[in-house]
Amino acid sequence: MTEQTKIERSEEDTVAFTVENGIAWVKFNRPEKRNCMSPKLNRRMKVVLEQLEFRDDVRVLVLTGEGDAWTAGMDLKEYFRETEAQGLGMIRQSQRESYGWFERLRWYEKPTVAMINGWCFGGGYGPLFGCDIAIASEDAQFGLSEINWGILPGGGASKVAQELMPFRKAMYHAMMGENLTGKQAEEQGLVTEAVPADQLKARVLEICEVLKKKDGHALRATKFAVRRMVDMTYDNGLEYQIRAQEALHSFGGAAARKEATRQFLDEKSFKPGLETFDTSKVSG
Repeated sequence: MTEQTKIERSEEDTVAFTVENGIAWVKFNRPEKRNCMSPKLNRRMKVVLEQLEFRDDVRVLVLTGEGDAWTAGMDLKEYFRETEAQGLGMIRQSQRESYGWFERLRWYEKPTVAMINGWCFGGGYGPLFGCDIAIASEDAQFGLSEINWGILPGGGASKVAQELMPFRKAMYHAMMGENLTGKQAEEQGLVTEAVPADQLKARVLEICEVLKKKDGHALRATKFAVRRMVDMTYDNGLEYQIRAQEALHSFGGAAARKEATRQFLDEKSFKPGLETFDTSKVSG
């Protein structure tokens, strides 16, 4: 065992973050363990996400990993073996802590981007699905290796594969235990886009800069609608959108819509099909 693998991090040190120019850069911070998620990390991640969610200086959140991994999934020693040794109560607590922040991420008030810089395995599919947009390095590695050590890809991982990938691809991915590169993950729908490693941060920054210019209320309503409608019929989805639009109007969206309409019709200062309106002029 090397000195690096002997590192014992405090709970607070398992997640790192900075806020720069409206973007919160949040990192899994256990590079010596390929950013495996331990109970400490899961508890800390939920705290960090909640601290950043309503900060006025945060418009977009990026989730990435320190070192050569995004996250290699759940820590086999700390999350599984040590937790199981403490009985069912502790198992359930650890599950609630991990699934809790995955859920918080899915319904986050701000737009979220996964910047997948390396290994993304097993339990890592939970936060992967939680992010609205996922940009990966072409040489990143995605894997459901659970089948190789005698269990099914749990913790939502099987559902994520089934949700995002074509059925035959998801089944092969879950049953064979073979890895996908970032490029293959893009081709099979697991991520939004894959780019060369040296262009990864620049591409994510480019996306964040676009998102920062959008109306925050409209972004929130849009991302929630897309997620909610996954299992709806067309008619139910249409009804949901009508009610969501009405709710948006009473939640700050009416002023934004009027201002955007004014800029388009009166000022002729922007073209909706090509750009966003100037949200800094919205009052109220």
